[in-house]
Amino acid sequence: MAAVLITRIFSLFILFSISLSLFPLSAVSSSIHDLLRSRGLPAGLVPKEVRSYTLSDNGRLEVFLDGPCMTKFENRVFFDSVVRANLSYGSLSGVVGLTQEELFLWLPVKDIIVDDPKSGLILFDIGVAHKQLSLSLFEDPPDCKPQGFLKDHVRKEKGFFEALR
Repeated sequence: MAAVLITRIFSLFILFSISLSLFPLSAVSSSIHDLLRSRGLPAGLVPKEVRSYTLSDNGRLEVFLDGPCMTKFENRVFFDSVVRANLSYGSLSGVVGLTQEELFLWLPVKDIIVDDPKSGLILFDIGVAHKQLSLSLFEDPPDCKPQGFLKDHVRKEKGFFEALR
């Protein structure tokens, strides 16, 4: 009886050890921001308000936010409630769910690439143009406000400036 118990405990220990080697606890509990850093991208590419994310074996990344929101890097940026992209080392390609304001136009971000981290630059492909920004803008995950909050804030600012006329 004792030998059977010892054998079962030993078997459980072996299974637990194998599962930890296949799925380390740090990988299971890591944040999207840690994942981006491990893949050569800055953590601040996605906002703090990420609810969860999935990463498939083929590199397909889905990031789930609490809802659509806006933040600002160099210009205003709009995140849909789900942002999808193909993640490889140093790049997010085929981005869907992220748009950036350029000269009063909202343009979809197609790709985000860090070719050489030593350069201190990150490239945003917005379809009609490529925009290089400083990596320092993306060191920390930004706060992302719901779209309605920003519209109200802009309206208040316009009212203030109109009052100055």
